[in-house]
Parts: sequence; structure tokens; C-alpha cells
Amino acid sequence: MDDRTIDLIFAGSLEKLPPVSSKIVRIFTSSTFTDTTMERNTLMAKCYPKIKDYCREKHGLEFQVVDMRWGVRDEATDDHMTTELCMKEIQNCQRLSMGPNFVVFLGQKYGYRPIPTYVLSSELQLIRDELAATGHDPVLIDTWYRKDANAVPPISILQPISSILINFNNKRIPKLQAEDQAKWWDTLGKFQKLFRKASSSLHQQGKMDRDAMHNYFMSEREVINGVLNVKNTKNHCLAYIRYINNINLQNLKKASLFVDIINRSLDVESAKLLANLRDERLPAKIESSNLVKYTVEWIGREGLDNETHEEYLKNFITHFYKNIIKLVDRAMRKEDSSAQGQIVTEILQHLHACNNSVKVFYGREDSLDHINKYMTGDSDKCLILYGEGGCGKTSLLAKSAGMSTGKEWFKGAKPISIVRFLGTTPDSSALTPTLISICQQISYNFMLPFEGIPDDLVPLTAHFKQLLTMATKEQPFLLFLDSVDQLTGTQDANKVSWLPTRLPPHCKIIVSCACEESNPDVSKEYHVLRRMIDVEDNFIEVRALGEDLAMKVIKMWMQTAHRDLTNYQWRLVSNAIDKCSLPIFVKLVFAEICRWRSYTKSQDTYLASTVMDSIMMLFERIEKQHGRILVFHALAYITAAKSGLSESELEDLISLDDKVLDDVYQYHLPPVRRIPPLLWTRIRNDLPNYLSEREADGVSVMNWYHRQFRDAAKERYFKNMNMATYFHSMTADYFLGIWGGGKPKPFKYTEIQRHRFNLTDREGIADRKVPVQPLFFHSKEGTVSRYNLRKFGELPFHLVRSRRFTDLYENVLFNYEWLHAKLSSCPLQAVLADYEDACLHIDDKESKRELQLVADALRLGGAVLGQYPNMLAPQLVGRLLPEVGNNPNIKMLLNDCDLKGPKQCSLLPLYHCLHTPGGPLKYSLEGHQFAVFSICLTSDYRYVVSISNRFITWDLSTSDLTRDVNPNIEGIMQHLVLSPDNKWAAAYTNNNQTVLLNMLSSEFVTIDNPLGDSKPITGTYLLNYNLFIYGDDEWVMFDMRGNLEERYTAPLDRNEWPILHMEFDSTEEYRVIFWKGNIDDDRMLLYVTTKNGVFENFEYHSAMVLTKDKNALYTCTTPECYAVSKYIKNGDTNKWEKVCDLPRSENDDTEMLLQLKLDKEDRFLFGTTSNGFVIWDLNEEKIVDNAISLTLPYSTRNITTKMLQSNSVMLSSHRNFAIAGVRKNLYVWNIETRKLVKVLDAHFGRIIQLEPLTIGNWNSMVTSSIDRTVKVWNINNIFETVHVIDRHELQVDSISLSDNLSLAVTATRNCVGVWDLKVGKLIAKLADSPLGAIIHHISQTGNLLIWLRLTQQVIFKDQQPV
Repeated sequence: MDDRTIDLIFAGSLEKLPPVSSKIVRIFTSSTFTDTTMERNTLMAKCYPKIKDYCREKHGLEFQVVDMRWGVRDEATDDHMTTELCMKEIQNCQRLSMGPNFVVFLGQKYGYRPIPTYVLSSELQLIRDELAATGHDPVLIDTWYRKDANAVPPISILQPISSILINFNNKRIPKLQAEDQAKWWDTLGKFQKLFRKASSSLHQQGKMDRDAMHNYFMSEREVINGVLNVKNTKNHCLAYIRYINNINLQNLKKASLFVDIINRSLDVESAKLLANLRDERLPAKIESSNLVKYTVEWIGREGLDNETHEEYLKNFITHFYKNIIKLVDRAMRKEDSSAQGQIVTEILQHLHACNNSVKVFYGREDSLDHINKYMTGDSDKCLILYGEGGCGKTSLLAKSAGMSTGKEWFKGAKPISIVRFLGTTPDSSALTPTLISICQQISYNFMLPFEGIPDDLVPLTAHFKQLLTMATKEQPFLLFLDSVDQLTGTQDANKVSWLPTRLPPHCKIIVSCACEESNPDVSKEYHVLRRMIDVEDNFIEVRALGEDLAMKVIKMWMQTAHRDLTNYQWRLVSNAIDKCSLPIFVKLVFAEICRWRSYTKSQDTYLASTVMDSIMMLFERIEKQHGRILVFHALAYITAAKSGLSESELEDLISLDDKVLDDVYQYHLPPVRRIPPLLWTRIRNDLPNYLSEREADGVSVMNWYHRQFRDAAKERYFKNMNMATYFHSMTADYFLGIWGGGKPKPFKYTEIQRHRFNLTDREGIADRKVPVQPLFFHSKEGTVSRYNLRKFGELPFHLVRSRRFTDLYENVLFNYEWLHAKLSSCPLQAVLADYEDACLHIDDKESKRELQLVADALRLGGAVLGQYPNMLAPQLVGRLLPEVGNNPNIKMLLNDCDLKGPKQCSLLPLYHCLHTPGGPLKYSLEGHQFAVFSICLTSDYRYVVSISNRFITWDLSTSDLTRDVNPNIEGIMQHLVLSPDNKWAAAYTNNNQTVLLNMLSSEFVTIDNPLGDSKPITGTYLLNYNLFIYGDDEWVMFDMRGNLEERYTAPLDRNEWPILHMEFDSTEEYRVIFWKGNIDDDRMLLYVTTKNGVFENFEYHSAMVLTKDKNALYTCTTPECYAVSKYIKNGDTNKWEKVCDLPRSENDDTEMLLQLKLDKEDRFLFGTTSNGFVIWDLNEEKIVDNAISLTLPYSTRNITTKMLQSNSVMLSSHRNFAIAGVRKNLYVWNIETRKLVKVLDAHFGRIIQLEPLTIGNWNSMVTSSIDRTVKVWNINNIFETVHVIDRHELQVDSISLSDNLSLAVTATRNCVGVWDLKVGKLIAKLADSPLGAIIHHISQTGNLLIWLRLTQQVIFKDQQPV
């Protein structure tokens, strides 16, 4: 693909689109029917499975073979459609296949020369007249060909054989069938003679050209289309030519399988035609390296046989295998697997879909005018196309994209058109990959690197909106997003809140979504969009076409298809359209009437009056035509699949389904027990636009194009729940790999087979040639080369829905190898989704609890497992050991971890050592190597940003680590601030550097201390476009690139009042808190400057907090007392005015107030005192009138390390509990009784920060600690049992083991610990006094101490010289 083509694709041009690169190797094998049976059977049994494995393991490609003759008993199919299907399949292979697409096998037999199925009526009339003129009776032509005047121009159609020879397909009475088949072959022979004679004569008379004449002679249409008309045969075509020496013509029956016989001797005409093709035209066209010739001997009665020609077959399949994989490898080397190559493939799929819709679009001028006005007008909001399913929203959106890029609407501009039919490709099914691909498309056009695009949804959405601002008049952005309601993985309950509510100039977005009055679930997104976009003119309802337009559209489509109808048939169409004129219905009607001939009987020209009935009618017709059981099962498998099935998977599933095979092979025994590929090809051909191809798990799959088809298929095939269970169970067996890799599957012979073939056995076994289904594939070196993503996506889904819970537990949800492989290749969320899905379908409470425990254990370890999946076994064992007793499935999983975990991580814990799920701890977020000194929640409460020597961001709803940035600084960051739009984060370090981080792109700037005389930094503050760094007497303003813009000096003397804290609303409006510079002097001063001027300095002491709007504050102003008063801002006098005193709390005359904080609604005020906490309800409807005093236990105190900062307290979402973090514990009080009801051992080190997370259904909080972790707690579970992990408070300095290894003794700086190694419990802490001592090998206190372990008493103490 050249650069110009790529540029046009990225610009969204719909002109001259190259084909889409697929994930399929699909070869058409062309051969004559009888003489290559041995080779084709050998390939099917021994070679194709190996090629399939190679393609899947090495390249992640699907390998498919289209052999239209394998497994088919008689080539002359009843409806004469084989030739036409072959041509279509050759085109499909050429369109789809990666590398090889056509293999021809030629021998010494020219083969079956069918007579044309369709002949121009005018041409047939010429032939008829010629035959009549030369004395031949034209009755044969009049009997077998019927003129279809509905074709334009009229054509004559060869009638189905069984319509005249009614026993042709009667397998039940073989004698009658044989008679009719003999009659047909006799008729065919007569036809061939008559046609060749007449066409030769007409050619000589100049009434017929050479090609038209050759049409009645040849059998080589496949080779012409597959090789001779192909430009590049080197990369796509292979030819195998086999000569047999000494064919025994005495045995005519056998010889006729390998050479053309006519009148008991060689057919000279066929031999000439074959020689011309095989020896001249083919070698002249195909690369010599791609053509192989074999010569073999005729041996024995059979001539060719597997045993006598074993060496030849071995050489043949070895060469075939090598040649095919050579062409596949060559194609893959050219494939662009870079990010750019992948996005080109993604955009192309949508542009092709758009083109296909535009081709068949007619009418709707009013809607197009409306869209034109929007596109060229100044509206700054999205345009919404809405309507019921099947009303034509997609076509209208596609036509709008076509008009926009086709220069009709934007003359003189070069718009960038971004088209996405959401849900039709894997990268357009979920919001995150969709936005990434849109950002990549815009970035390419502006030469921006793809690396700058975030992969986390919140910054990604912001980045997307930022990119939209790059649109210009010369290069406007036009986004067309179809079926926005099909998106998954959005952050909110609705799927549209990420759309911009205001668009930047020169940017337009058209969105389509469903809206059905009778279906509120489907209409949910439409109603959200109505609230987001309050302009009526920006909504276009796409209605049914109406009878007039619908009839007009059908007539246009018929014209394009070169079809017409009789007057009676047109009346039937008009009656149907009168009842329903939805585009989807019109398409179904069009597909049906295209089949009608002018001679079709009136009872066969029936049209339904609803979409559902039309689809049911279509299914019924296909079932009648191709066999009910085959069609039922094939379509049911596609409907049952989670994300569609590839053609190979479907063929494999049907080949494992003996209900289908018993029906297909009622009357004969196949060489390999698999479904003949031709049978599915014929069904797919009758469902042309109803099955769409899309990608899932890196494979091209088929799925229903429209929701109505899926609903109809479910209604038809899954009405009986046992049938649904059957298909899910069969699919589960396939992805479990039960019959893969050569394991034969038993089957029962049908009664007819036993009778016809004199079989004594009732049962047989047969290898179905389906692939193995490992969790991953290995390279030659033995390393993991790729994971089996199809298995990960489909297997759990089918095991759940077939209610095979034992298999689900053993193979998936409680299986270590499965969990490790899926975690290594998929996001943690995909693994957790399997547990959530299982819980929804399981009734057993105990099993449900076990599932939730494992899922919660994975969540708790999410921060580690997201980066290091090899830590899975230690995480599961360390967390779930206490739950082994009553939970057999967890026991099974942990045994699995013990056995198989050491392959990935040898350090497996023997004892419980990590927090166990099921209690209050929801997630433990790990990743920091130093204390986490500060955390911030984003304004939507979705993410927590944390700092140590690096910035780490976690998703609070999934525990995923979404960003980890190491700015490579020497110090530890102290205080984190976020900009109001959450785009920027900043923190300063203990060595006075400041780091400014772009949260969207992860780019950062490090700023050295900008303050005069190298004074220490006191703090930082962020606005959306500026960073402020302040010291004790000045502050400095920077832009977001780290450039210094302005210096400011403090308005007060630093010696008297140094700066403690600053907040900015803009560069002119800010607040400064000054203090005395001494932590024992609690006096402070608030300095405020606004647009109205500077406020009078406001002095207070101890603690102060401002409301969200900064118009009120709560503080202590009463001397010698810690009572709290409320002040409000008076903009007229520029003074703070006292409003009231809050209710007094206990001991507020003596107990110092260390901190005041407000909740996010400014309803509750929280005070921290040295002995506990005070809570005031500021609402008019108070839960209590007085101050709520909560006291800490004796000997536990709140301390302050910085003015205005201390330990925090919060209220649960139901306001029934207060929770505070003090030292390393969480303290819980009952608000009603004010009693301390729970002390929770929360962290291994002091808790630095506690933030409430009570929003929506969340009743949680987040804590950070010097133990290097951030933890999320579920307050609803605060009283559940906690499995305590024994530990020392200080680091362990030494360990000693007893002789029999039953005890261990550990020394820390304040005690000696004695551990029971059988259970991993700390059974004693030994010290000389209750307050502990400093312990060392040679004690620093100078004492030698000996304890009696049983009594824990010191029995000997000796002063040692130091």
C-alpha cells in the first residue's frame, strides 16, 4: 500500500479503497471429481490439520479449505448451482486470503463438462433455431430450459433435475434413484453434443464469438478465474500435475475415473482441451517454483491406492505443506503489524461498510438537507439520528459520510472524515479501543505520535476532546458514529456521556442510536442524549420509508440487479410494503423477490408482513432447501456464540455434531467423518447480507448483522431451553479440546447405513480432524508465542450457559493454569467478568461465595497481578489459605497453585500472609517502593492518584493500575495537587524540586527550586493553565511547559508571618494562610484578594476550613478556647463577619483542635482533637443538634506534624458510623451511641491520609500509609471477620531457628518474637518491660536477658560491659 493510499484512508476517503487485510488463509482447491479422490482425502486427513495448527500457532491466522468436491457424492447437484458457487468462492478466497488462495490439481482427465445453468434467451433461441434447421428435435431444450422474463434481458434457466426426473434424489429407493440418475447422464450427453454442434456451426456463420462457443465445450472455468486471469500468481497460486503411466484401459470402470472415456475408448476432444490447459496455458502463467509434476505407475486392479502409492503421497503432502506455509510466511512478512498497520485495517473495515451502504441508498432528501445544514452551519452540538431498529439510521449516516467526503458539501476544504459502525469490529465494540483508534486517525493527519495517546478512559476522553480543537476551516473534522448504543466498557451506566456537549469550531459529530417506545432498555441512550443536547433541531427521527419511497427504492434496486416482476408479483410487493416500509423489511422483500422467476407458481410467491415473519420465512426456506437439521444446527451455533464463530470453528462444530452428520451421511460412509465444506458454503450463499464478518479475539468471525436476526434465531432455535443447553454444551466441548488433536469421537451408525453396508457393529469411532485447544501456543524454542484468546473468550460463556458448573470450576474459575494464562494475555477485568457472569447464573450460595472470594482475592492483588501475572500463585495462596477449610473449590485451586505455581514463581507462602477477601478490605493497591505521602481522588471519584518517588494512578472501580510515571528524582514527593480539570498533577519533593505531570500523556517537567536564596518550598497549587510554587515569603507562577512567568512577593513580613498555605482561583484572586512559624504557636492569619480588592486580614487560631464556594469558613477565634465559629464573606465591606458559634463540644476549653475538614457537600464539619474527633451537622434538618464527640482509646492520641493537618475522620454513606485512621489502625464509632465499636488492624505502618469514597452505591474509603500501600475499604463489610496476620511492628533484624525447625525466634528493636512454624503464628512477644526494650544481638541497653519461653518471664539478667 503506497503512502498516498494510506493518507487517503486516514482522511476517511471512500474512493478507490484497497481490500481489507484479513486474518484468514483460505484456499480453493480445484480438481476433477473422481481422479484426485486419493490425494484430497489424504490432504483432509493428514495435511490440512497440520497447516491449520501452523497458521494458528505461528501467525494467529484461521486456515480454511474450500474443496467443493470433497465429501459430495454426485457432482451434478440437483439445482446446477455448483459451478456458480465455485466462481463465488474463488472470488471470496482471492478477497480474503492472506497469501495462497488457489490450488489446482490436474491429471489426465478433463472431467465433467456441465451445460450452462443460465443462457441468454436470445442465444438459446439461436441454438434452438440452428438445431431445428439442421433437422434436430429441439424438444430437449424446450423440456429442460424455461425462459425467465423477470431477468433483464431475459435468460433461460436449466431446471432442477428432480423437477423432471422426480427420483433423482430419492435415496430411500436406490433402484429408482439409479434409473433417474442414468437418464440424467444420458440427457446431459445429448445436450453436450447438441450444444457443441450448434455453437460450432453458429461460430462458423459468424453469429457467435469464440468465447461464447468455448463456453459450451470447456470444464476449466475455475482455472481461468483462479490462475489464468490472475496478475500475481507467485504469491497466491499453486499447481500440482500428476501423470499415470500404463493405465489399464481393459478395466474401463476403473480407468474412466482417471481418463475421459467416450464410447468405450479415449475421448480425443477432451484430451486435446486438457493438454492445451495443462501443458501450455497453465505453465505459461504460473511461476515454475509453484508448479510441481509427479509421475506414478498404475498398479493392480485399483490403479492408485493409499498403500501401493504411500511414498508418492508422502512426498506430495510434504511438498504441499511446505509450499502453502511458504506463501503464508511470505504474505505475513509483508503484513504491517505496527500500530499504524492495525489502525489502517480498522479504518478500512468501516470505510468499506460505509461504501456498501451508500451503493444501495436512495431517497430521504429532506433528512439529507437537514444534515447538510447542520454540517455547514454553526451548531456546536452533536446531531442525533434516532429511530427503531431497522429503520435505516446506518444507511442515512453512511450516505451523509459519503456526501461529506465526496466534495458535495465541503467545497474547497479537505475534511477529515472519521466513520465508525460501532460494534462491527472488535476495536469499535468497546469505548476505550474506539476512542484510541479515533485519536490515532486524527494524530496521523497532524503527524502526532501515537505514543502520546493515553489508554486509560478518563484521560483518553479528555485527549480526544483536546484533539477535536485542532479542526480548521480548511480541514474540518467530521465524525460519524453509528449505533452508539452498541458500545460496551463505558465508565458510566449510560454509553454516551463521553460525547462532547459542546463542539469546538469546524468540528461536527453525527451519532445514531435506537429509540423504541415499546422497549425502554433499547431507548436508554436516546433519553440521555436528549438531556445532554437540549436543541430540538439536532435530533432527526429516521422513520420508515413510507410506501411510495419504499416501492421506488425496490424498483431502483431491481433495476440495478437487472430484474423485473410480473404485474401480479408487483401487486404482492405493494401489498406487503403497505403493511411495513422499514428499510430492513424492504431489504428482506427485495432479497425474496429477486428469487422469483416469471414462471414461479403463485403459491410460491408469498411475502410476510412483518420483519420477524420475513426472517422466519427466510429461515424456513433455507431449511427446506438445504436440510432442516443442518441449517438449524449451523445457525444455532452462530447464535449461541458469545462473539460469533469463524468458518473453521463452525465446520469443526458441525463435524463433531453427530445429529447433523447422521442426517448428511444417511446413505453413505464418508472417507473422513467431517461435514463437506460445500454444504455450509451453500447455506451462507443464501444468507448474503445477513451474516457479517468481523474480528473477535484476533480471528475473523461470522455473526448476525442485525439485532432482529439474532432475536429471530433465538426465538426459532432456542425456544426449547434444552436445545440452547445442547448447543452451548457442544461449543464448550469444542473449546475444551475434548476431541482435538486426533482423538477419535464415538458415533452410532444409522439403521440405513448398517443395512446398506452390512455392518455388524452398532458404533464406530472417527477422528473429526478438529484442532487441539491449548491455553497457549509454543514457539520452536519452547516459549509462549501466543495465547488462545478464542478459548478465553468463549469457553466460560458456554460452560455457564450449559450449566456445566463442575467443568467450569475445574477447567476455568478454580484452575491455576487457566487463570495465569488469561491474566497474562487479557486485562484483569476480563478475568473478573467470568466470575461475575457465573455468579449471575448460579443458585448455590456456597459456590457463589467461593467465586466471590476468588474474584475479590484477584481484585485485592490487582495492582500486582496487572503488572506481574506470575505472582498469581503467591497472591492466591497468601490471601485464601484461611478459607480452605469449608470451601472445596478454593482448596482445589490452592492445591493447583502449590503444584503448578512454582513454574512461574518459586516463592510460595506456607502461611496466610496477605489480606483475605470477604472482609472490609476491597483492594490493596501496591506498586510504590517508598511511603505514599499523598493521595488525591479525581473529581469524578473514579481514580486515585498517589505519590512517593513516582506517580501511580489506579482505577477505583477495577483496581487496575492505569498510570505509573517515574520522574527519576532523588527525593520523595511530599504533597500532591491536581488541576481543576484533572489534566495536571504536581508535587514538590523533600529536596525542593517540583514535578509537573500531564495526566493525559504522562509527560512531565522537573523544576528546580525557583525561590530566592534557595529557601525551602512550602507548597504548590495548580490551575488548569498555571502552576504556582510558594515559599515562606514569595510565590512563582509557571506555565504548563515549566517556563517561569511571574514572581510575587508576600504582602506580610516573613519574620512576623511566614506563608503556611496558598490557594488560587486565578492569578489575581487567591487566599494565603500565614502562621507564626512555630508549631507551638497556634495563631494564624487569612489574607484574601478578590476582584473587589483585598479583604481585611482575618486572625484566628488552631484550625480553619473554607467551604467549597470559599464564601464561608469555620474556625476558632475565641481566646483560650477551642470552640468553633462560622464566618461569612462580606463583599461590600471586604471583611469576614461572624454568623454564629457552633454547638460546644466536650472539653473544648482544654482540648486542642488540630484540624477542621468539611465533607464534599459542606454538610458535615469534622474536627480532630488530641484525644479524638468532633462532628457537627451543619444541615437545617440535623441528625443531631449538638456536637458529636468521639473519643479514642486511652494511650492513643492524634498528633500534628504540620499546622492545620492531622488524622482525619469520615462518615459512612448511611451516616451511621464514623471511621478514622490513627497510627496503623482504623477506628469505627457508632454515631447513635458514640461508642467505639471496632478497631481494625489496617496497615503495617502509620496511616498518612484517609479520603471518603461515598458516592452513588459506594460506601467506601481510601487510605494511604508509610507501608507503601494504598487501600480501598468497603464500609458495608467493616464488621465482618478479619483473618489477622501476625507481625511485628518494627522491622525484623535477625531470625534464629530451633533444631527441630518447629520454632523460630525473631529479634526487632523492641522485642523478641517466638513463632510456631507449624501454623505460622506469633505465639509470644518477649521484652524486659511492658513498654518493650531495644533488642540487639548484643543489647544496646547493655543487658543480657534469658527468658523461660513457657512462662514468658525473664529468668536471668546480667549487666554487660558496653
